[in-house]
Amino acid sequence: MIRITQQRAKCIGCNACVEAAEERWRISRKDGKCTLVGGIDKKGFYTVVVPDHEYDANRMAQQNCPVNIIRITQL
Repeated sequence: MIRITQQRAKCIGCNACVEAAEERWRISRKDGKCTLVGGIDKKGFYTVVVPDHEYDANRMAQQNCPVNIIRITQL
């Protein structure tokens, strides 16, 4: 299992994470920022635990993020 965490307030909506892992990321129509699908908000940090098979795509999303707000942790 892996934990994905996003600090959404700092997102600039560049779409890099969506292109890397479209099953886990979406662009919000409300504010244009990227949204972590299934993420639960806790003080501005959105977190979700997902199966290992999503690791590679989300690792690419983390590496492509220009504002460095995505964290991937293997559990």
